[in-house]
Amino acid sequence: MIIEDGAGRIVAAAPSYLKSHSQGEYVFDHAWADAYERVGGRYYPKLVSAVPFTPVPGPRLLVGAGAGAKEREGILGQGLIAVARKLKLSSIHINFPDLDSAHRLAAQGYLLRAGQQFHWHNHGFASFDDFLHTFASRKRKGVRREREQALSAGITIELVTGTDITEAHWDAIYGFYIETGNRKWGQPYLNRAFFSQLGATLADHCLLVMAQREGRYVAGALNMIGGDCLYGRYWGAIEHHPCLHFEVCYYQAIDYAIAHGLARVEPGAGGEHKLARGYMPTPTASLHWFQDERFEVAVADYLDRERDAIEAARAAYTEAAPFRKGDPPAPIPEEHD
Repeated sequence: MIIEDGAGRIVAAAPSYLKSHSQGEYVFDHAWADAYERVGGRYYPKLVSAVPFTPVPGPRLLVGAGAGAKEREGILGQGLIAVARKLKLSSIHINFPDLDSAHRLAAQGYLLRAGQQFHWHNHGFASFDDFLHTFASRKRKGVRREREQALSAGITIELVTGTDITEAHWDAIYGFYIETGNRKWGQPYLNRAFFSQLGATLADHCLLVMAQREGRYVAGALNMIGGDCLYGRYWGAIEHHPCLHFEVCYYQAIDYAIAHGLARVEPGAGGEHKLARGYMPTPTASLHWFQDERFEVAVADYLDRERDAIEAARAAYTEAAPFRKGDPPAPIPEEHD
């Protein structure tokens, strides 16, 4: 959906998809789909505004900056509803918008769903040990013990980016991805060609953390470098070694962010185990609209209760954080125009 000015220039846009399933979204609505269809409705196709396979908060309705931005955003939001009504779609889902946009659109009739991820924030640390100094003594020793244990089987870590990434690296990463997908999801949805294309077009934005033992890669993680953030995407291993997941996905990411002056690490959705590694609970959001008003009332009631549970969990997580009591690093505030 686009908005043009009087001269035919595009001044706003809302990239969207008609989807016949809910895979690759990280905002789970399978139960809603099941309930909708149990009472005789047709949930799919649905209208989705999101970045495919990517649980990263950011702009979803693209309106630019300056005068009229909020008005254009509102027009796009209402335009999506008009399209859904015209096509007789069950619902609209705007996944992982920035929080300011989410609250504005919620005021226009969308249901706001609270979410939560665990992010690491860089407070000007000079080294990993500098960061670790903010931990309570027992927690600090635990992290050091995990890092030593992860490499105790003679494993070495290699960081690869840019033109140093070869097809052999992508072969290994794809194998790790398939292993994790078969074990966790049952149906990996990216093919081998995707990874080569990623390397051909965005190699400078890719960071591979590869674990090697006895001359072969046994585990690895794919990260994306964007702006001032490192984004964790996929991890996998063909050998099991205690704590290797924590080292490859979380500790190495922190090391890299500190060395390159990145503000934060977003390792992806879920995972309260990240808390003990210094990743703090961070709110996320999604927006939802339903054609059937009765169904929307039921979902709204569920979201209210879900929001209360998430807020209670966030308070408990903050209390259980590994940092020294009374002196935890505060999240870096977002900048607002």
